[in-house]
Amino acid sequence: MRITSTSCICPVLVCLCFVQRCYGAAHHGSIKVTRNQTRHIEGETEVHHRPKRGWVWNQFFVLEEHMGPDPQYVGKLHSNSDKGDGSVKYILTGEGAGTIFIIDDTTGDIHSTKSLDREQKTHYVLHAQAIDRRTNKPLEPESEFIIKVQDINDNAPKFTDGPYIVTVPEMSEMGTSVLQVTATDADDPTYGNSARVVYSILQGQPYFSVDPKTGVIRTALHNMDREAREHYSVVIQAKDMAGQVGGLSGSTTVNITLTDVNDNPPRFPQKHYQLYVPESAQVGSAVGKIKANDADTGSNADMKYTIINGDGAGVFSISTDKETREGILSLKKPLNYEKKKSYTLNIEGANTHLDFRFSHLGPFKDVTMLKIIVGDVDEPPLFTMPSYLMEVYENAKIGTAVGTVTAQDPDTANSLVRYFIDHNTEEDRYFTIDANTGTIKTARIFDREETPWYNITVAASEIGLCKAVPESRNGPTIGHRTSAVCGALIYSGDNPGLVSHVPVGIRILDVNDNPPELAREYDVVVCENAKPGQVIQTITATDKDNSANGARFHFSLDEGLFLNPNFTLRDNEDNTASILTRRRRYRRTTQDVYYLPILISDGGVPPLSSSSTLTVRVCACERDGRVRTCHAEAFLSSAGLSTGALIAILLCVVILLVFSLAIVVLFITLRRSKKEPLIISEEDVRENVVTYDDEGGGEEDTEAFDITALRNPSAAEELKYRRDVRPEVKPAPRHHPSSSLDSINVQEFIKQRLAEADLDPSVPPYDSLQTYAYEGHRSETGSISSLDSVTTQSDQDYNYLGDWGPEFKKLAELYGEIESERTT
Repeated sequence: MRITSTSCICPVLVCLCFVQRCYGAAHHGSIKVTRNQTRHIEGETEVHHRPKRGWVWNQFFVLEEHMGPDPQYVGKLHSNSDKGDGSVKYILTGEGAGTIFIIDDTTGDIHSTKSLDREQKTHYVLHAQAIDRRTNKPLEPESEFIIKVQDINDNAPKFTDGPYIVTVPEMSEMGTSVLQVTATDADDPTYGNSARVVYSILQGQPYFSVDPKTGVIRTALHNMDREAREHYSVVIQAKDMAGQVGGLSGSTTVNITLTDVNDNPPRFPQKHYQLYVPESAQVGSAVGKIKANDADTGSNADMKYTIINGDGAGVFSISTDKETREGILSLKKPLNYEKKKSYTLNIEGANTHLDFRFSHLGPFKDVTMLKIIVGDVDEPPLFTMPSYLMEVYENAKIGTAVGTVTAQDPDTANSLVRYFIDHNTEEDRYFTIDANTGTIKTARIFDREETPWYNITVAASEIGLCKAVPESRNGPTIGHRTSAVCGALIYSGDNPGLVSHVPVGIRILDVNDNPPELAREYDVVVCENAKPGQVIQTITATDKDNSANGARFHFSLDEGLFLNPNFTLRDNEDNTASILTRRRRYRRTTQDVYYLPILISDGGVPPLSSSSTLTVRVCACERDGRVRTCHAEAFLSSAGLSTGALIAILLCVVILLVFSLAIVVLFITLRRSKKEPLIISEEDVRENVVTYDDEGGGEEDTEAFDITALRNPSAAEELKYRRDVRPEVKPAPRHHPSSSLDSINVQEFIKQRLAEADLDPSVPPYDSLQTYAYEGHRSETGSISSLDSVTTQSDQDYNYLGDWGPEFKKLAELYGEIESERTT
């Protein structure tokens, strides 16, 4: 068998096919199969040779992306057993057999019916076999061979990660690596140059370059300045076939941004500045801004401003706004146009983050001079003191002078000042002030003991002004001019900003106008067994005046012309006094209360005094002086009972009386309920069954009751009212047609009476039993009553009576006892 590989496209394959067909099995690229042969050589005996079979495997090739109208020829299978008579059949199996690859089973020619893509599948593994068409026996063993898809340049290089965004610092050296780009080609890198990629730069020169083999992008210029140009767009191309003509290419964009470095020092736009600041500016407020320009960004442009010298270094301060990078000029001390009209400051602005690689570009700081002009403004009057403290005696007459406040106009005009009190609180209305002199006077009479201190606010305003004001008041800016503007009289109500205020504290001084009095209510007790000279109470006094008018108190008894025989008083000279007994033995039965008048005086000027009365009670005491009882509780002590014990006894008596009364009422109620029972019963049964102990005489017994009363309808007309309810409507008399006794049907009579009883509210209650002596016709089936079942055995279960509720509880218990007796 010969397997020949040819191609109508590739000349090399055509040559190989020609060699294979000429040299047969001796060629390296064929598969040779020989039959059993016998050769007769003259002079030699007949020799039998063992047949040799050998398979030599070669690859078949098929071009990818074949677009011709006919199937593409791949190769040929041929066996030495094939004599060309069609007896040999070739069979092809494996990947794509019958679908992609077809074989002529007679000639062994293999064709490809579809266009193949090497990037999807590079080769196919198939099996070839030659069999005898008549016997279907294999002439050759099954052999495996490979059809390889031969690559063509049908895929362009691609940048899978593009487009790219990258940064590089400005001022970088030439040749600084920026980024490496990589393009991939899906073609076969082992066959030809289809996958050999070369890089080139299409856009971005002369600033950047790219290595044609590695794809590394580098800077191509020295000192690329971000401040001149920040963004670059570079287009990189990748071309296969080693960049030759006819190769496929792909491109990508690389966006390169130069990052900032600190290569630009800060610079003030001007070397001299002028700033107008009014003298009324508040201490700590911002009065101006200044800024040095820096072409850098971010932290490279961070700035710090300082005042390096100048006569205003102690009056002004400067800070840095981190957001705007401006210098904020603030006022440290108040300005006064009359004392100093201008200041000069030298302000330095310097970078805080330095890059020493660029120190040769110059010092990264700058200095400018700022001249500050103090503006003269109309200032409010200035008080001579920051606060005032004044004093006035209590009870002083209205209009008494308390003190004087003084304020002056600090401006050069020295305008007149007028005064008034801010009436923001009620206390401000207690005083008046002279608008011209500032003298404060009282407007009411004060009581130190009521309010010892008052705080008021005095305001001062100018009467006229003529001041220099700036032309523009849009804010604290640099370089404003000023002009003089004179106005008419301006009062505090027209310009509240020209009013100054000062706090004034007024202390109310004390005078001795309150007499002393006892510090509290005293409960003085003297024992019956007290001895003469015994201290029974120590008293103290108080005075609403301060210590200067009442710190020393004097105590004495207000005896008048008579000496107190029972008690005496001793002044301890420490603002206290002691009450002492004058005699022995005090008896409650004789006198249980004594009244002791006491005179108290202070040491003020003039001295004041007051009289108070102490109440002294006489009590029974123990030997150690403890009080046992006083006058109102004496009778309890003799009996040996306390108040609590007496209350307990009374409570027990009341409970016993209430309990006895309840028993009596209950007994009377029960007796009344038994006098008029509706039905007499020996047991408390809901059904009220009436029990009789005597046995009747049967139907022949006519002595037990009068049957004529039952058979006489007129005798039953007597109206009987219910005894448990009060009838509201009196029923109309019932009239029935008279009939003979013999014609009356007793059964119908009873039914009629039963219907009337159900509808008449005056009949006996529903739980009463009405008895009629009518037995009715005898039943042939016998009695179905359960009254006779007590003496007979019954299989009936009465347990359901317990489920009927509390009304049938007694009946359930009775039948339960009967059932238990039967079982026992």
